[in-house]
Amino acid sequence: MTTALCEQVKRAYAAQTPLSIQGGGSKTFYGRHGAGEPLAVSGHTGILSYEPSELVLRARAGTRLAEIEQILADKRQMLAFEPPHFADGGTLGGAVAAGLSGPRRPFAGAVRDFVLGTGLINGKGEHLNFGGQVMKNVAGYDLSRLMAGALGTLGVLTDVALKVLPTPDVEYTLAQVCSQAEAIARLAEWLNKPLPISAACWYDDHLYLRLSGSESATRQAQHRLGDNRLEQRAEFWQSLRDHRHPFFDGDGPLWRLSVPPATPPLALPGKWLVDWAGAQRWLISDADAIQVHKLAADLGGHATMFRRADAHGEVFQPLPAGLLALHKRLKAALDPAGILNPNRLYRDL
Repeated sequence: MTTALCEQVKRAYAAQTPLSIQGGGSKTFYGRHGAGEPLAVSGHTGILSYEPSELVLRARAGTRLAEIEQILADKRQMLAFEPPHFADGGTLGGAVAAGLSGPRRPFAGAVRDFVLGTGLINGKGEHLNFGGQVMKNVAGYDLSRLMAGALGTLGVLTDVALKVLPTPDVEYTLAQVCSQAEAIARLAEWLNKPLPISAACWYDDHLYLRLSGSESATRQAQHRLGDNRLEQRAEFWQSLRDHRHPFFDGDGPLWRLSVPPATPPLALPGKWLVDWAGAQRWLISDADAIQVHKLAADLGGHATMFRRADAHGEVFQPLPAGLLALHKRLKAALDPAGILNPNRLYRDL
């Protein structure tokens, strides 16, 4: 299958034909709408290697996340960055290309932090390999991690090696009644303490905390945090991860704002959900895009139009001229004809 994909990219390169990389289709809504001849990678599946004792797994990019997570669960291990599925067809390649992480992100790390190596077809149809399968092989500058969040604009992922982690002994969820401002203040205090918090979300005047670890550690943390309701609610965090939570219902414009976690509630109209202990703020609002981008930038963060009816316009925070020029040079080095997912990330990129 890798050879066939390389040949298709080589033909497209020779003919200057744009290609639209297609995996499981679970994230087609994300990013700008591109165009091009379909390059199907969903059939490129399978676990290539898995060493539970080494906490390393390598799989082809079209392998479904659900399959990988089940194999890991059988050995009491997990993808610690909790990649969103959004739909049943979510794949490993799509998870890395989108660069999205779930509720555990601020406590365990982002998808790029767990990428050890990748196989990649560049814009000339050449199959390249970057990184390795153990942490010591990826010290320093590593091109494989640039694939996280590139939305396929730098190359076609063929396989990915990931670091995995053991699953906690137990996980419980605490729920507290408080305002958004109170939740942000509490989290700013608690994050400086040795507490086994693995997720923190505020919505509709409730603060939800997930505690992960041993039974004794989570029980002690429960008492330190106010002795509130303690339940096993894995489905709550899965619904948040996959946008099946009631907050995400409807078709209104959905913004994702990344800001410093201790930032007070933002002065934008709309419906809010606070995730990542304050670092990720979801907003459903018709607010002006320029206003949203400016507010995020002034705070040292950025904003993404995560979901809307028309994704032909810009989706991501505008880049400064110097950074945009760097992106274009990197694109030109790996995809000189600009045929891989053109315009999916930014216009003319």
